[in-house]
Amino acid sequence: MPGWQQSAPTAPALKPSGAFQRLSLKDPLFVGLGVCAHDDSKLEKAHFTEVMLRTDSAQSNEKPVLHCTLETVAISSKDRRVIYHSRDHLEAPNWSRDGRFLLFNSGGRIYRLPLEGGKPVPLDTGFAVHCNNDHGISPDGKLLAFSDQSRGNKSLIYVLPLTGGAPRQITAAGPSYWHGWSPDNSLLAYCAERNGEFDVYTIAAEGGEEKRLTDAKGLDDGPDYTADGHWIYFNSERTGVMQIWRMKPDGSQQEQVTADEFNNWFPHPSPDGRWLVFLSYDKGVTGHPANQSVRLRLMPLAGGPIQELARLFGGQGTINVPSWSPDSRQIAFVSYELLHP
Repeated sequence: MPGWQQSAPTAPALKPSGAFQRLSLKDPLFVGLGVCAHDDSKLEKAHFTEVMLRTDSAQSNEKPVLHCTLETVAISSKDRRVIYHSRDHLEAPNWSRDGRFLLFNSGGRIYRLPLEGGKPVPLDTGFAVHCNNDHGISPDGKLLAFSDQSRGNKSLIYVLPLTGGAPRQITAAGPSYWHGWSPDNSLLAYCAERNGEFDVYTIAAEGGEEKRLTDAKGLDDGPDYTADGHWIYFNSERTGVMQIWRMKPDGSQQEQVTADEFNNWFPHPSPDGRWLVFLSYDKGVTGHPANQSVRLRLMPLAGGPIQELARLFGGQGTINVPSWSPDSRQIAFVSYELLHP
């Protein structure tokens, strides 16, 4: 056709493809590309063109963009798999009791995501649209407990059907942050601030009077029950360093579990009663902030050496809540990366 000229194809904009891992690299450093066959009986070839190694300097007025990756890690192989990634702020995955889907919170809502991936679907939580990263599914798989601050701007604990519906308020006072269900579905364990002190409490899942379990000076947080209901694991800074502790469900027999050079948070016993996973910050980090170099670590509940499952950029939102797969073989978590536009 006279006067017609084909335009050059426009390259698609690049975007993150999944999780990141920070590595400490030293000179001399060599960079290359490789390809391998997924079938070890076949020979595959690849041809790379227009490959460049480029260093971008972020402008001083550029604001980093948060990139979030929902991952799983197998405790036997330490193999990490990406389930979903987004530039929306994702936090705190729960694994469903049937193993079919994950829940997480983002932008004040709680979302349901099929394990094989896809598009997250918001759960109907009624008026509660300021949900934080403290939520979890009941052992019988029928209910969801969660914390929300839509009323009075203070975090309160609610329960609703896992399918969604009208929330039922459980705690009268706030702030209250849910963390664990008792194995018989009857009690909720949580961290709450009362009179300037953060301690561990329990309350009936139907509501009623709360029971204070800890009274040591300093923060006590992150309570979660063992599968047999004999212990509640939690983290406490009563020794000056945040470490993992445990106690009987009535608050008696409080004893320290970890004593190392890390600040250890959010212990979660596995459904089969064999393992404990928790989040570790470097000793110089105060609190449980976001955007830190952290480790997921694993130890036998019966005692034994601690293993490192993964190192990642994360912290607040990574594993605040129970995130074990129902067969106790995997853990779901969120890793983060700050990217320059």
